[in-house]
Amino acid sequence: MPWPKLRNWFNHHATPALAPGAKPRAPALTAAMTVSAPSGHDALAWPPARLALNDVLWGDGFQFPGGELETLRLARPLGLSAASSLLVVGAGSGGPPCCVANHLGVWVTGFETDATLAAIGSERSIRTGLGRRAQIETWRPDSPEFGRSYYHHGLALEPLRDGNFESVPTAIAGALKPGGQLTLVETTADTPLDPQDCSVAGWARLDHRDPANLPSQAAVTRMLGRLGFEIRIVEDVSHRHIQQALFGWRQVVGGLEQLRPNARQAGPLVNEAELWLLQLRLFGAQKLRRIRWYAIGRAGG
Repeated sequence: MPWPKLRNWFNHHATPALAPGAKPRAPALTAAMTVSAPSGHDALAWPPARLALNDVLWGDGFQFPGGELETLRLARPLGLSAASSLLVVGAGSGGPPCCVANHLGVWVTGFETDATLAAIGSERSIRTGLGRRAQIETWRPDSPEFGRSYYHHGLALEPLRDGNFESVPTAIAGALKPGGQLTLVETTADTPLDPQDCSVAGWARLDHRDPANLPSQAAVTRMLGRLGFEIRIVEDVSHRHIQQALFGWRQVVGGLEQLRPNARQAGPLVNEAELWLLQLRLFGAQKLRRIRWYAIGRAGG
């Protein structure tokens, strides 16, 4: 899809102005569009150019709208401190575990399925001086293992994206100490997505997803209940997710007004913009929803 059409769409749907003090990210965007990769990296889910663009959109080390602000919003209800430990499933390229450790003082172990993201995240933790306070490891969706009764609390960011619906929540529950609190965020589909739908097929292809692997809100709620969690909050955060996505793209679109990318530079940008156009269309039609659960595990006895 041509960039001008995507740019016009984001300009039309985004907020009319940037937030006070916010500026179009032209310098960072210029750097992102000059990132190159060795041969074969384009087959990866996260080639260097896409990672660089996501750093511009959502903040360094984040792969979702809202970045640091949203991560802290999700983590703060857990009551974290330097005396507690936190399991983060969905560490990405290090943004979530590093920002929680830095701002809240908690000891964090982040787990990420993508080895490329995990390696970058580990480097980020070392570079920012967090060291052991924010460690990042890889995990296998087909056989999840996060330890037994080790962490005080948990933050799970789309843990079911690649993992088994039964085994992943079970592994997360088993890794928490008795009475541990859990915040879980997941993209859900209340009715099965039609793989023949052009928007669904395009979104799934660009985001490297299996559209048949999205759970419903009710199924996740039942699963947490079966695992012994007392569910305190089930919140639809789709609207906030959409607004954060549009704000990020608004800044990028503003930056492009000062740039004239060539075809090679514009390629990753167009792909990512098309991905978000399709995803936001599915959210707008309520075929996708983003849900937050806050729950407390059973106490020891």
